[in-house]
Amino acid sequence: MAVAIGIFGALIGSFLNVVIYRVPVKKSIISPPSACGSCGHVVRWHDNIPVVSWLALRGTCRDCGSRISARYPLVELGGAVLFAVVAIRFVPAIVDAGANQAAIGQILALIAFLYLAAISIALALIDLDTATLPNSIVLPAYAVGFVFLGGASLATGNVAALATAGIAAVALFVVYLTLALVFAGGMGFGDVKLAGVLGLFLGWLGWDTLVVGALAAFILGGLFGVVLLVIRRASRKTRVPFGPWMLAGAWVGIIGGHELAAGYLSLFGLGGS
Repeated sequence: MAVAIGIFGALIGSFLNVVIYRVPVKKSIISPPSACGSCGHVVRWHDNIPVVSWLALRGTCRDCGSRISARYPLVELGGAVLFAVVAIRFVPAIVDAGANQAAIGQILALIAFLYLAAISIALALIDLDTATLPNSIVLPAYAVGFVFLGGASLATGNVAALATAGIAAVALFVVYLTLALVFAGGMGFGDVKLAGVLGLFLGWLGWDTLVVGALAAFILGGLFGVVLLVIRRASRKTRVPFGPWMLAGAWVGIIGGHELAAGYLSLFGLGGS
């Protein structure tokens, strides 16, 4: 199952390359078809197979020989890996649920987090490229999250999870809004809106996951900033996009939040599970 979902993730990654390029410049992600940026020839279907086509063409356009950025297959490979990780994280719950209503709920949760995986890749790279987090990607995630996670909660009978998700979304939104207002210029309102989305998904998994995911963002971002200062690639006044670290931290929480929280508590003899 993880392999099959990983292959699907590679296909989604191919589409994400279009999203990453076109959304910031407000172009349609549906038409025109993908084409070479140098000669304008439309990419043939057999030259658009994730990763494989780039390798077969040796990273060049079939028509004009121009170099094709290695980012394209890396995004596709990233989609494959992250989708496979999501499958490993959520598919066992589907299997354990058996053939009943609870299984439907777990499938809805799987779909929700696969969606989050897809937009995480797109938003991280767009933020790195343009220092923006487009509303056209961030805002619909609220609706998608509430619909699928809400359906999962109802199907599994765990309505409390949806309530926690809603509270967590508001809480993380408020935390980031406060930071944006207090430290003007240090935090963008795109980060604030993304915080609510991540709070929704992390909160649905539990308070421990929320705390780990939220803290991990600042730890990872802080470490990256220190590295940039040490190698003199940035100064104290350099603004580094924080969206990618918010997303990376969230995925730390999603994948291992329960275990990390329990391990931390056990250091103080507080147990936890």
